[in-house]
Amino acid sequence: MMFWYDHDMSGWGYAWMGLGMVVFWGLLIAGFVLLVRSAVQPYDGRPSLHHAPTAEQLLAERFARGEIDRDEYVSRLETLRGHTSRKANG
Repeated sequence: MMFWYDHDMSGWGYAWMGLGMVVFWGLLIAGFVLLVRSAVQPYDGRPSLHHAPTAEQLLAERFARGEIDRDEYVSRLETLRGHTSRKANG
């Protein structure tokens, strides 16, 4: 005689199966949404990580805005790059 009902699923089996189905569909939908969002967002050519500007970039911005004049810009740029021009005293 064949035992058709020997390995039937209990209430917990149905609960785990239902939970697994919800997790599966949730992950599938979330992956699809992330894929669509990454495809729709415009790429502006800049890296996604935001780095702080360097000291030379900040100095160049100040010069471009007119906050410092050319002589001060060149002097500070040389100082940043390590090329200090020392004036002889007297």
